[in-house]
Amino acid sequence: MGYKSLEECILDLEKHGHLIRVTEEVDPNLEMAAIHLRVHEAGGPALLFENVKGCKFRAASNIFGTKERAQFIFRDSIENVKKLVDVKSDPLKALRHPLENANTLLAGLKSIPKKSEMEMPVMDFEIKISDLPQIKHWPDDGGAFVTLPAVYSEDIDQPGIMNSNLGMYRIQLSGNDYVKDKEIGLHYQLHRGIGIHQSKAIAKNQPLKVSIFVGGPPSIPFSAVMPLPEGLSELTFAGVLGNRKFHYAYQDGYCIATEADFVITGEIYPEENKLEGPFGDHFGYYSLKHPFPMMRVHKVWHRENAIWPFTVVGRPPQEDTSFGWLVHELAGKGLEKEIPGLKSVHAVDAAGVHPLLLAIGSERYTPYSNSNRPSEILTIANHILGSGQLSLAKYLFISSFNDNPQLDIHNIPAYFKHIFERIDLRRDIHFYTNTSIDTLDYSGSGLNAGSKVVFAAAGPKVRELKKEIPELNLPDGFENAKLIMPGFLSLKGPKFISYENAEKELSKLTEALSIQKEKLDGFPLIILCDDSDFVSKTINNFLWATFTRSNPSHDIYGVKAVTEHKHWSCEGPLIIDSRTKPHHAPPLEKDPTIEKQIERFFAKGGSLEGIKN
Repeated sequence: MGYKSLEECILDLEKHGHLIRVTEEVDPNLEMAAIHLRVHEAGGPALLFENVKGCKFRAASNIFGTKERAQFIFRDSIENVKKLVDVKSDPLKALRHPLENANTLLAGLKSIPKKSEMEMPVMDFEIKISDLPQIKHWPDDGGAFVTLPAVYSEDIDQPGIMNSNLGMYRIQLSGNDYVKDKEIGLHYQLHRGIGIHQSKAIAKNQPLKVSIFVGGPPSIPFSAVMPLPEGLSELTFAGVLGNRKFHYAYQDGYCIATEADFVITGEIYPEENKLEGPFGDHFGYYSLKHPFPMMRVHKVWHRENAIWPFTVVGRPPQEDTSFGWLVHELAGKGLEKEIPGLKSVHAVDAAGVHPLLLAIGSERYTPYSNSNRPSEILTIANHILGSGQLSLAKYLFISSFNDNPQLDIHNIPAYFKHIFERIDLRRDIHFYTNTSIDTLDYSGSGLNAGSKVVFAAAGPKVRELKKEIPELNLPDGFENAKLIMPGFLSLKGPKFISYENAEKELSKLTEALSIQKEKLDGFPLIILCDDSDFVSKTINNFLWATFTRSNPSHDIYGVKAVTEHKHWSCEGPLIIDSRTKPHHAPPLEKDPTIEKQIERFFAKGGSLEGIKN
């Protein structure tokens, strides 16, 4: 649909039964987020909060809360977008089929109009930062945050729309040491486009102008998270996805999305950082206070009857899961075309996206002989770990397409079964130490610092995975072995104290298991954890606890492990220590008092009566 505003989208969702209005007064301090979480967990509708305490603006959430709703919003443009991304990913295709692809290319080129004296509804009213909805999401958050912003910046050496970046980076509106109404915090991670723009501005000792768009046609926030082929502007993409040209103008040197609901403009000066956070993040933990760029606020504008959109992030799956699904739908095979031999890659949402990647690649290096070991897929693995946001991954599992062309990368139990039936633990584990990981990942050795590991499996099966838990003689402190899935055990360990102590504990454990190795032949992987009942209860629990709480170089052990010619290996089982460490960020927990407070919305006569999770 060619929505001209967020309100048009809201009304369309309501008309088709995808939205409920919450008419009661609701507190932006924890209540709104708690309601959103409960409704999302129930697979419920989008929400329009009409009476936000202490604020004149309405607010909307859960707009993209289900795959079906995300698809509904962009139902008239998805196929055109797929064509645009496909053509931009493979320019030669346009040359081979010029008539077939002409309209697609023109759609991209025409989606941004030249500057004109168009109406600018977003600039109808000027307000202050403190007039905006001050939504606090989790009990220990450092203040109010913007969670669905589209942050715009330009290349200082090549100004203009076509060399701009539109990204979704969280914005802290209040708290910490920010001067009220004059300063806000901007948190962006490694490899983001705005970082390149800021680096260039710092080199010239100049401030970077930034515009923050909130609301407007839903194509704007979605374009801010879409990984696009080189040369395809996010704003061009927003025009095609929204089935309507992206409308913009310049004011005081700032780019303004004229159909947004709100725009915040300001400047980031060199070396002006302030502590940002804590904030409940998409890993399911709090990202803690760290210095990030502080933006000096220039202006805050809004349109008449503006609606403030927000989402809540936390332990996945959350609303951003639908974003990820739609990204995959629209991007199609873009990455596979970029990396020769790559058949598919899956960033696992339940593990926090970046910690865990699953991939399938071809083995074509020795077509004249049957190779029973990974070769080309190791090259593909290196390429994956050097590609954009995928470079933040910690764990990469990659299998050979040749071994099972029907293997479904999204069927996680089947995929792991395929890998661990074939992997040679003496040969197929490859570490990358002292490298960069996700800013939000506190399992490493410091901010952005940690390690990576590749597990590559190719060739015939070398073992059968077992389901019967063996009786094991374990050292003191280790107990309660539970089956996660065939071949995978969880094991409760003593409370983690230090890595020095862990080395001693794991030495005793691996020595004890080496004596009982025959019992463990069908169990190549053991997860050492704080609560083996929790880890084994669901696949999502296993994925979350294992891959968000471990640093490969520090937390992977093995029975009869050796290092030969710099290569670490073990006879097995492999052990991943996913116990909580003292330096880890605390997990997100709901506030019981707030949970009781919001019962009134779901009780008889409440706006959300009948919604149950």
